Amino acid sequence: MNLQLLETKIDALIEVSEKLSDENKMLQQSQAELISERATLLEKNALACSRIEDMITRLKAMEINL
Repeated sequence: MNLQLLETKIDALIEVSEKLSDENKMLQQSQAELISERATLLEKNALACSRIEDMITRLKAMEINL
């Protein structure tokens, strides 16, 4: 195999490796952001459920008093 051809292939592999590394870093950052967003949404959902349960309890109490 020609040394020049080997060098060209190695350079191409290095380039692909660098692109994959960059893509991996972006995906890891995106995953971290999505995990954080999910946690926030779960907290908001729990708060909304709690508020709804409180409203139902109040409505039932109002119904009993009627």
